[in-house]
Amino acid sequence: MSIQNEYLQCVIANFKTIKDLGEKTISQLDIEELHWCPTSQSNSIAIIIKHLSGNMLSRWTDFLTTDGEKPNRNRDDEFKGGYPTKKALLQAWENGWNTLFTTLHSLTENDLLKTIYIRGEAHSVVKAIQRQISHYSYHIGQIVYIGKQIKNENWSSLSIPKGKSIEYLEDMLKQHQQKLRE
Repeated sequence: MSIQNEYLQCVIANFKTIKDLGEKTISQLDIEELHWCPTSQSNSIAIIIKHLSGNMLSRWTDFLTTDGEKPNRNRDDEFKGGYPTKKALLQAWENGWNTLFTTLHSLTENDLLKTIYIRGEAHSVVKAIQRQISHYSYHIGQIVYIGKQIKNENWSSLSIPKGKSIEYLEDMLKQHQQKLRE
């Protein structure tokens, strides 16, 4: 496998991990909780999802041929309102991610050094991808943090629970040793 194909596979895996963290948080919350705002200057999870979806649709639609900031995008509106139902929220979430993954799966190793534009600024495809990984990780971190605040004692951990690091490491080592024996 070439380094370019390895990079694309890693990127797709990273985005899937980021998406999964968001979904595991969303699944623990009802629609009212998804609209909860920690402060008057903060965004709810629903608003963050609205922004992520808008960003993904803008950035990943016609990725190689048009500016990533589409003329029909109204970024300011992404920070207003919300969703009437959890189903509507999840539909927007999926629309954004599906656009991203469709585009990533269509890229070839020859595309990685092409130049694309975001708000008129030139980016290599690699740089644009890295920009979006950082942006989406930042917002998914916010989603998880808000979810933990809301659920508090009822939060189902998405990673290694507090006080369980040694136990987790031992389990992982056993799993890897078992795979080596197979």
